[in-house]
Amino acid sequence: QVQLVESGERLVQAGDALKLSCIAAERTFSRITVAWFRQAPGKEREFIAAIPRSSTPIYADAVKGRCTISRDNAKNTVYLQIDSVKLEDTAVYTCAATQETRALHLRMQRSYVYWSQGTQVTVSA
Repeated sequence: QVQLVESGERLVQAGDALKLSCIAAERTFSRITVAWFRQAPGKEREFIAAIPRSSTPIYADAVKGRCTISRDNAKNTVYLQIDSVKLEDTAVYTCAATQETRALHLRMQRSYVYWSQGTQVTVSA
């Protein structure tokens, strides 16, 4: 069982950077893939980014170029930063973990076994 807890700003102004952290209570953190998903009001949950244990991060096209995912294995933490946030970035953000490492599978929600509770992030004008 992997417990995941997010932290970060809940209210961000449009144009600013959104920074979130996901801490995992997991002794083998360095071996797992961690991803971020989000669900905007009235929409389905969507993939944002994933960072496998020793591979290149992958990003959704919707955030590519203004999103960075990184990890600090010594702190059991994965970070998500979205620059120049827009009103449409308002959503519930959730981190998830899996043993999966194949890139083709990392964009799919069903690849992830462990999920955090999710945190509401609101972008204001």
